[in-house]
Amino acid sequence: MTKQNVYILGIESSCDDTAAAVICNGKILSNVVATQKVHEQYGGVVPELASRAHQQNILPVVDQALKQANIDKKDLNAIAFTRGPGLMGSLLVGTSFAKSLALALDIPLIDVNHMQAHILAHFIEEDDYDIPEFPFLAMTISGGHTQIVKVTDHFEMEIIGETIDDAVGEAFDKSAKILGMPYPGGPLIDKHAALGNPKAYPFTKPRVQGLNFSFSGLKTAILYFVQKQVKENPDFISEHLNDICASIQYTIINILIDKLKKASKETGIKSIAIGGGVSANSGIRKALKDGESKYGWKTFIPKFEYTTDNAGMIAIVGYLKYLKGDFSDMDVIAKARIKF
Repeated sequence: MTKQNVYILGIESSCDDTAAAVICNGKILSNVVATQKVHEQYGGVVPELASRAHQQNILPVVDQALKQANIDKKDLNAIAFTRGPGLMGSLLVGTSFAKSLALALDIPLIDVNHMQAHILAHFIEEDDYDIPEFPFLAMTISGGHTQIVKVTDHFEMEIIGETIDDAVGEAFDKSAKILGMPYPGGPLIDKHAALGNPKAYPFTKPRVQGLNFSFSGLKTAILYFVQKQVKENPDFISEHLNDICASIQYTIINILIDKLKKASKETGIKSIAIGGGVSANSGIRKALKDGESKYGWKTFIPKFEYTTDNAGMIAIVGYLKYLKGDFSDMDVIAKARIKF
């Protein structure tokens, strides 16, 4: 008996990327992202501008996703969308569009938790990628979140550690801003760090109990350090940029890996997966791979296209929920803050 194809359209609009993807039985057929450049001049995402850009982008992005997947909208079995967490205005655009399309096509609507999606992106079927077995630890690192999650099943997750102040992505971006780099600065720090000495400038790591994180103190320490050095030498940043970036990145990575080591020891789980935009950082990816030989970990690192906000991860959650018959009512509402 031939397996019937299940096509899910995923829609992601939690922040400043408008994305749509089509998945068929766990395999991604298309994954389209429209990035908003308008925020660069402001040094960060402007919520009102983000929601307006989503309104302009969502129709062409969905149309392109369907065309790349080579299917008609009438072939879709369900629509999955990001319900939260995220920027309220941005979420409303995706939620409203998903509801309207599901209603027009008379197919199920499936709401998705954005942070769960970063973790479940590991279950997208790829020819050259191993899918993690349960249980495993997932570290979700992005501009808005830093969490260690114990994953027992697709929808059985427990946050066992999280940031008590700033997210790791914010620490990267604000450190870059201190150094006079444009937004988003995280990828630029990564680029310069590759050329510098990671032990040139030691920064004190914050002492936080348990498995929680803190980055606000480190950010302040970096600010005071740079201000002091620039006062003594106005050209300090330009003369030592690579070493400064390497030292900042080295400190942040050590904070993350130390907590992962502690979490692995406490839970006895050696399967480690990462997700979220900051997991694109080359230093973090290398440190995680090094953990395989150092600590006996089995690590799972997603493809770059599934690390930053994308609809492929929304589509896979939609597919897994579809198999369970876990559908949403039409009165479902977007939520800027939402728990697992």
